[in-house]
Amino acid sequence: MGTRKSDNQPAFLPDIDRGEQPRLMEPLLLSGDSWHRPELSDLAFDLAAKCAALRSSLPTGIRTALGNLVRVMNCYYSNLIEGHNTHPVDIEKALLGDYSNDRNKRNLQLEAKAHISVQQWIDEGGLVGQALTGTGIREIHKRFCQNLPEELLWVEDPGFRARVEPGELRRYDVQVGGHVPISAGSVPRFIARFEETYGRLGKVETVIAAAAAHHRLLWIHPFLDGNGRVARLMSYAQLWEVLETGGVWSIARGLARNETEYKQHLMSCDEPRQSDLDGRGNQSEEALAEFTRFFLRMCIDQVEFMEQLMQPSRLRERILRWAAEEIERNRLPTKSGVILEALLYRGELPRGEVPHILGVGERQGNRVVAALIQQGVVTSSSTRAPLHLSFPAAVSGRWMPGLFPDAAAS
Repeated sequence: MGTRKSDNQPAFLPDIDRGEQPRLMEPLLLSGDSWHRPELSDLAFDLAAKCAALRSSLPTGIRTALGNLVRVMNCYYSNLIEGHNTHPVDIEKALLGDYSNDRNKRNLQLEAKAHISVQQWIDEGGLVGQALTGTGIREIHKRFCQNLPEELLWVEDPGFRARVEPGELRRYDVQVGGHVPISAGSVPRFIARFEETYGRLGKVETVIAAAAAHHRLLWIHPFLDGNGRVARLMSYAQLWEVLETGGVWSIARGLARNETEYKQHLMSCDEPRQSDLDGRGNQSEEALAEFTRFFLRMCIDQVEFMEQLMQPSRLRERILRWAAEEIERNRLPTKSGVILEALLYRGELPRGEVPHILGVGERQGNRVVAALIQQGVVTSSSTRAPLHLSFPAAVSGRWMPGLFPDAAAS
């Protein structure tokens, strides 16, 4: 988003309605007799089981810390798909109000902060029951765009300039690559059909339909700009609710790491039905099934990645190795690793227990805690509140290798 030549190519006349009917985006769901059904059902069940196992394996304190980092990760990768590469450390600086003096970098920091605020709202239950509704989709867009700097709210093409209005459906015809979405005036009835279809499904069917809903929203292209971020946040919210993910993983990393394949699937799903054997709707059911398979496998891949990353013994080893090196460089006091290890297993540590755990006096214990808080690896809501572990992006390359590309995690 921003004052630039957009991938969208708006027409000049607003609010045109050419009378398109929602059947144009059928099938919205894979047919019950599709030969893909058994495999996709197995993938959905596998995803649900792995997701539950990951969530239950993490102490509450660790789950909270990981969820905070996943918001940065999700933001980083979702924006990266849009060509906006904001360093994870710069994202965290933005969350603390520390912005770059470079205007473009500052704008991207503000964009990242806006994205994270929406995901935090989702993680706090703000979108429960609404992720696949017209109201929910517009609220995602509104919350994201209303916190963007003004410069990022303008779309330009030769002879055309329009402002993206937060939460407002587009008023212009657009073209996205080779795809020409429906006319602006028809968007409300397509969104109504979208909500009617996807908002009433059972748990397994909701998981299977996540890819279809993701594509069909992009196919409708309800907003002048910001549709990619909205679609990925919608999918995040959909899976967050139906799978009770706890916010400890996100598909955005998988999509960004397989961006070419992701976008190829989206383009294939734009294609019309290829033959009488390709479903019974206007769009290709075969392409939709292939995208569903890809989407579910990406979800499973990301859950498995986080599961490997959070294995207690390996995570402990990485954190304590880092702490030992920081102590050797005089960046942390002696015995700092003892506090980190205690937090790993307990999730929360009352401050009063620190001297006993370290075998030191209160003053020395406070010094260790202060140093860990300054490094950003321990947090506390006040000087008397319990301590919690944190996973800052600055140490993610050491603590959580592979979470970000090496260049972004360094």
